[in-house]
Amino acid sequence: MAGRARVDDAPERLVRAAVGLLAEQGPSALKVRSVAAASGLSTMVVYSHFGGIPELMRAVADHGFRELGRAFAQVPVTEDPIAELFAMALTCRRVARENPHLYDLMFGLSVRTTYRPLPAADLRPSGHSPTFREAHAHVVAACERLVESGRVERQEPEAMAAQLWSLVHGYVTLELADHFIEFEDAVQQVLLPMGVNFSVGLGDSRECAEASHKVGARLYDSIVEGQ
Repeated sequence: MAGRARVDDAPERLVRAAVGLLAEQGPSALKVRSVAAASGLSTMVVYSHFGGIPELMRAVADHGFRELGRAFAQVPVTEDPIAELFAMALTCRRVARENPHLYDLMFGLSVRTTYRPLPAADLRPSGHSPTFREAHAHVVAACERLVESGRVERQEPEAMAAQLWSLVHGYVTLELADHFIEFEDAVQQVLLPMGVNFSVGLGDSRECAEASHKVGARLYDSIVEGQ
């Protein structure tokens, strides 16, 4: 039975080993031998379950999106969708900062230069991924509630969510690359005002948008403190 358990949990062990190697050493560490060694399994197990490193990386990216989705799910539904969305933005930032190389992989920022590209669109770490769509659904749902609240002009929630995702992803990507080192507090000086401006552009009043973002920051803090 112990041997059976070793075989049955091999994919998860390999993925977690790869995630750990990414966090500790970066994408250059992701080789079949190193992943196998870190997981305590043989190189043949890597090939038998995934075919090779590119396919394993797809599974690693899916793992990242599932973790992001679980983190989004911790943001409670409230009467203030803008506060929820800002809490999700801060959550996305935290997840990215905990393992920047994994975040890069999830959004295809490492694949083009480090890993052999996969030809099939549904295997790339992108919006084609069902796990990405599941995580993204939390943002879409909050945008739907925002439209229904009447605080912003009526528009397609999917498009609104895509715009917000682009805003947050752009900020996170730049921050991870140390583009905001001139700011004492980039969240307060860049991300929060950008979120407020985005909300005002959607039709919300500036006073309400600013108040909601402050509520969102406190909501995020309470989630982190409760972990």
